Amino acid sequence: MSFYSALTYFLGGYTALVIALYMLSTVVPVAGFAARSLAAYISLLISAIYGVLVSIVLRILGREQIAQWTTARSFKYIMALTTGITFEVIDPKHHLETVRPAVFIGNHQTELDVLMLGCMFPKYCSVTAKKSLKKVPFLGWYMALSGTVFIDRKNSKDAREAMAGAASEIQKRKQSVYIFPEGTRSYAKDPELLPFKKGAFHLAVQAGVPIVPVVVANYSHVLYIKNFVFRSGKIPIKVLDPIPTAGLKPEDVDELTRGTRELMLREMVALTEKVRNKPIAVPATKDDGVVHASGVDATLSR
Repeated sequence: MSFYSALTYFLGGYTALVIALYMLSTVVPVAGFAARSLAAYISLLISAIYGVLVSIVLRILGREQIAQWTTARSFKYIMALTTGITFEVIDPKHHLETVRPAVFIGNHQTELDVLMLGCMFPKYCSVTAKKSLKKVPFLGWYMALSGTVFIDRKNSKDAREAMAGAASEIQKRKQSVYIFPEGTRSYAKDPELLPFKKGAFHLAVQAGVPIVPVVVANYSHVLYIKNFVFRSGKIPIKVLDPIPTAGLKPEDVDELTRGTRELMLREMVALTEKVRNKPIAVPATKDDGVVHASGVDATLSR
């Protein structure tokens, strides 16, 4: 059997299984969780293959800075077709189109945030990654081809030093970056934020670029892994006004981090209230909601 024949059989069988599970979900709800999970994985694979190919082409054309935006948009449309899930961007002042370069930050709930990025990712923006990932086959190659901003933690004594190279890249290439300051997924059923790490804020201050907070409503009604909930739906994203960092110094980072987190938490609760059509109390925060660490612990974890 040839490779193409095997691939055809695999895709045909995979598609048939997903359709069967979707049909079964009308009787057995958990089958819908399995169906959308499988549909999401194959959608991600298709977008990843497309991303590698388009990154090569755009690199040759000198347009690699839009490679991640192009790949993200492909995932948005494929996921809408295969799972019925999308994110609605609320950006009345068009900050995503006009603010550049900037450090975009957002709350991090589940793996579905990959689709969130697919729906809102601005042009001339990239994710950040550890410099060590650059050598990883396929993933590292794609990141390098698509203009990822790499953070050198291995040879850095503290967060500010680790951000220096990335800050220089942002200024030189006028390249925005997107960072999840929580550092990991919260998997929260109700709107809440984990403590913020300061790497993103050190980066913005060193580069002298604004921070643009992006808030996503809590979407546990669409995806809640603990209860095997995975439904179709439209989830709102709100882009907040840029927070300037010009003139700020490293000693201002703690207050900048704390104030930005408080702002995002309030907006997240308000956005979730609109989705659920009921009032929600702002959750209490332990300490000041900022991770106080030194060395690599204070750098980006994603």
